[in-house]
Amino acid sequence: MAVNVSVSEDTLSVDLRDGRSISVPVDWYPRLANGSTKERNNWSLIGPGVGIHWEELDEDISTLGLIEGKPSNEGQESLRQWLATRQS
Repeated sequence: MAVNVSVSEDTLSVDLRDGRSISVPVDWYPRLANGSTKERNNWSLIGPGVGIHWEELDEDISTLGLIEGKPSNEGQESLRQWLATRQS
């Protein structure tokens, strides 16, 4: 279960309840990569830490997916449409 999150320009770091920390490239999650610092820092835990939600970026990342090393599986068309809404 996640207990804390930090996002830099290039790294998503998640602290787990069991004392471990996981760091992955922000580029694994294109919505985070395209988000502003303010948007990246506006996260909330899903339930007791089973995932992380970014309201402004419409992004959800599961803690298990991070542990398993799984990057986003968002399709290119979905990402393109989301980026288009950000430009308008």
